[in-house]
Amino acid sequence: MAFQLGIFAYAGLLSPELLITSQEEVGMLKISNAVSIPDDEIQISAIRAQGAGGQNVNKVSSAVHLRFDIKGSSLPEFYKERLLKLPDKRISREGIVVIKAQNHRTREKNLADALERLEKLIKGAGVVRKARRPTKPGRAAKQRRLDAKTRRGHTKKLRGRVRPE
Repeated sequence: MAFQLGIFAYAGLLSPELLITSQEEVGMLKISNAVSIPDDEIQISAIRAQGAGGQNVNKVSSAVHLRFDIKGSSLPEFYKERLLKLPDKRISREGIVVIKAQNHRTREKNLADALERLEKLIKGAGVVRKARRPTKPGRAAKQRRLDAKTRRGHTKKLRGRVRPE
């Protein structure tokens, strides 16, 4: 199995003349410089797309169903733990990512879309968020707030009825 401009080429899904066969890109979905997923860990099946589309939707299996087993993959433990903790409905309790791509009319574009979404999901799990450090307002900011409250209170006080003296 090989790549076609960053897209997996599976048997029967892409024509042979579109394939790129450079050694560093064959059979891997590259997540980062150090992390990549071999193509045999990603299961892809072509299914019929749902929804409107006329005759074409009933004849052609253009949608793509992608399955990726997190626990059985060669991903580093860091990525596995982070992925399994995500509150994402695409990840089952068993640790299997299921992505269904059916936005495009062609199987190749749907395949590219599914792989791009898997890559985005894994990259997102690898990002470590910076811890939020609570801050307190400074003395000058507190004073400005109190001054503004005093001015506002004075303005409201002037809105009362005018009493004859």
